[in-house]
Amino acid sequence: MRLCTSSTLFASPVVWLGLALLGGCGGGQYGFSQTYTTLSDEDDFAEGAQEAGYEDVKRDPAGFRSQNLGWFGVVTSVESAPGGASLVHLTHRVHQERHLCADETSDSCRVTVAERTGGPWSAVLTIREEDREGRDKLAAGSLLKVYGSPTGDFDADGGPVLAARYYRHWPRGAYVTTADRNRMRR
Repeated sequence: MRLCTSSTLFASPVVWLGLALLGGCGGGQYGFSQTYTTLSDEDDFAEGAQEAGYEDVKRDPAGFRSQNLGWFGVVTSVESAPGGASLVHLTHRVHQERHLCADETSDSCRVTVAERTGGPWSAVLTIREEDREGRDKLAAGSLLKVYGSPTGDFDADGGPVLAARYYRHWPRGAYVTTADRNRMRR
């Protein structure tokens, strides 16, 4: 019987290939890396997405109707909408280019958004099955990145409404705000 020691294990090309593949994944589903990395199914929506300012869109949503916006928001509530969709109410948050990290390793980093809200907005979207139930379901406190266009309507709080084409979800605890600077490194 041959024992597999750490020196023989790391000499294996298969192990090195596996480690290389893990390193190139961009932090997995929640993007645990120093900077934002899109998921493969997000790439098409992210490409060409406008980072239009909240106030500009609120002032003239019809002027942005033909544009694909990419906005971050923290969910405040979710309600049913016609046709099996949901109306998700959010507070606009600015994404921080450099994510906060607990230590020197990328897997300790969390997607980081501003603590301060830019204002209310809503998104009409169909919640994916994996985001409907369980501890990590899409609910108040979740962070979303929504790609979509303004409908021209305003929600009950006076914020613009986006018709979502795609969203990415971080449950509570899978992201941080700039308020976490005291406990995390940069």
